[in-house]
Amino acid sequence: MFNHVTTVELPKLETVNIDKKRFYVTPEGNKYPSITTVLSGRSKQGLMEWRKRVGEDVANHIARTAANRGTKVHHMCEDYLNNNFDEDKHKKDFLAYCLFGQLKNQSLKNIDNIHFQEVALWSDKYKIAGRVDCIAEYNGKLSVIDFKTSSKPRKEEYNENYYIQASAYAEMHEEQTGTPIDQVVILVVTEDGTVQEFVKQKQTYLPKLEEAIVAFNSKG
Repeated sequence: MFNHVTTVELPKLETVNIDKKRFYVTPEGNKYPSITTVLSGRSKQGLMEWRKRVGEDVANHIARTAANRGTKVHHMCEDYLNNNFDEDKHKKDFLAYCLFGQLKNQSLKNIDNIHFQEVALWSDKYKIAGRVDCIAEYNGKLSVIDFKTSSKPRKEEYNENYYIQASAYAEMHEEQTGTPIDQVVILVVTEDGTVQEFVKQKQTYLPKLEEAIVAFNSKG
């Protein structure tokens, strides 16, 4: 059983689409872009080249399959960490269930004292928002924890947006709760069952976050 720690109650945020970009509406009525939207421009060139190389139909199929797989694994992790895992329900999605099983056996056991799961956060300082997977202790240290799925093991250099995104959540969390978080943890499970653990320090990626926000705002 996982222990849950209630620190503060955070309000639910509505989302709206503006020019095909996701924005969150804060309690004060401000509309802040999602951190995913802000960072999407950083990887757009490589993504466009890949889509051109494999073709639009193949690219769309791969993207849909990956998104569906990732969503299912996320839901399983959330239920499990909430001490509410329905084995019969989840094992119907065989691949996602197997991937979740690898995460559970290798990494989820390192999580405890869960503060938040799937909660919307925002920052008036950075004027961004987003929905974090999990904020909890990882190996005893309060961390932003993000769950990812991948078709193959990820190289370190491809993960920078993940680290920036998680660091942004850490900043938002401190702004909303007063509790600082220095550590970000990215857990990746691949289709062959490999689990990768990337543990980083938030401070390293804040300059990149600020650069991405400036670049996003400059494009209007």
